[in-house]
Formats: sequence, structure tokens, C-alpha cells
Amino acid sequence: MRRARTLAVAATLLLAGCASNPSAAYDPYEPYNRAMFTVNDKADQWVIKPVAQGYQAVVPSPLRTGVSNFFDNLKDVYSFAFNVLRAEPEKAANDFMRVAINTGFGLFGLLDIATPAGLKNNKTTFGDTLAAWGWKNSNYFVLPFFGPSTVRDSAGLTTSLAGPGPEKLIYHNTNEAIAFYSVYGVSTRAKYLGVDNLLDTAAVDRYSYTRDVYMQLRAKQLGQPDPTQPTDNLNLDELMDSPGGKRDSSAPAAHAVDASAPASSVKAAASAAQ
Repeated sequence: MRRARTLAVAATLLLAGCASNPSAAYDPYEPYNRAMFTVNDKADQWVIKPVAQGYQAVVPSPLRTGVSNFFDNLKDVYSFAFNVLRAEPEKAANDFMRVAINTGFGLFGLLDIATPAGLKNNKTTFGDTLAAWGWKNSNYFVLPFFGPSTVRDSAGLTTSLAGPGPEKLIYHNTNEAIAFYSVYGVSTRAKYLGVDNLLDTAAVDRYSYTRDVYMQLRAKQLGQPDPTQPTDNLNLDELMDSPGGKRDSSAPAAHAVDASAPASSVKAAASAAQ
């Protein structure tokens, strides 16, 4: 895990010298990003998606919901810490109460009691915190396995994974960590199986469409100006909300965000860490 984090940081820093003839100002690493997008897409096509389909077919829906709630509860712990760093006491208190209620009365998070009780689900990542601190604009960057991101959010993810998160109480060695993040990755990917045709039906260039949708969604989440040129008259509200009330996987469709989707287990680790 430590070696993986070191490689992620090194890759982020080295890519500063890899920009060449980008088609968009916010995508200076386009040659690399396109190559990594293809790798992630193939990994999803041949490995991750079939496993997620099997998981959905075999595991009963209530159990899948419980697994999803469990990981969501862990993300609330991160959200609490990052809202404290952002000096958002109301949101931090909300996150703290969500964790306390769902952990104490929801079987360690398997049941989501907090949301019906009126406590908002306002997940915050370290990338959001960096944006609040002043790192407003950031170039598009495709992470191996994790998928669409930005340089800022990649730095936030690396910091989150390296920190003492609550998941460290669950696994204690590399094999357990792989199992933990694999389950989370499959669980996350399974939630987006119903929207896999979005890219195929909406875009000629899957890469650029994914990139632009992701950057638009991220700008909307942060309350920043849209860095892209509107080419497809995308309705962001519809893209962000799926029929079931969950956030649409337009961004995840690239890697499998919230997250954060041909989603892979490692990408899912990113979502959990954030």
C-alpha cells in the first residue's frame, strides 16, 4: 500500500512535464489521460463489471444495501474531519451525528437511520477542502483504476489514503486491505450497472465526453464556473440524480465518482478514502 501511494504521488508530479497539444485547456495531460482511460475501460469491461454483475445476481438486495450503507458510514467519518478543516461547524456536527446514530443504532452502519431522521448526507472530500483553501482550478487527470479526477483531487485522495482513516481499524495487513477495497469496489460498481449505456449512446468520443461531464459535475459540486464549452446541452441536474435518487454515474462511467464508474476496487478505495 505504501509503495502504491508513493507511485501515485510520483506519477502526479512527473505528469507536470507531460503536457503536449491538449484539445482543452483543462486537459494538458491528454495523451496520458486517453491511454489511462482506455486501460481503465478495458479493466472494467473484462474484470470489474462481470464481477459486479455476479455480485448483483447472487447477493440479495437488502444485503447489498447494508454493505453500501456500511461503507457510506465510513465516508461520513472522513466528511466530518474535512468539514472541520473547512471550518464548517454545522456540516461537521451533522456528519458526527450521522456516524454516531448509524454506528450506535444502525448495526455499525449497516442500517442508515440518520437519513430518515433528517440528517443530511453531505459528503465532503479532501479535494473539496483543498478547493475551499484556495486551490480553485485544477487540470483534469485520469488516475490508474480510480478513473476521472483532477490534480487537486488526486492529491487529496493520496493524502486521505495515507492518513489514519477508520477503515484501518477493520483491516490490519495488505491481504485484508485488498479484500476490503475489493468488496467496496464491487459494491460501488454494482450500483451503476443500469447506466452503462450512457457513453455509448451519447458520445462519439467517449473520452472527451466523459472528461467534460466529469469537469462540469465537479465544478457544480464546488460552486465554480463550468470550465468546459457546452456542446451537448447536458442537463447536469438529471445527470447527477439517478431514478432511484442516487447520484448518476456520469463521472463514474469513466472509471466505472461519489464518488466518487467502470469502478474498480482500487477506485472504490478512493471513494471510501474521500
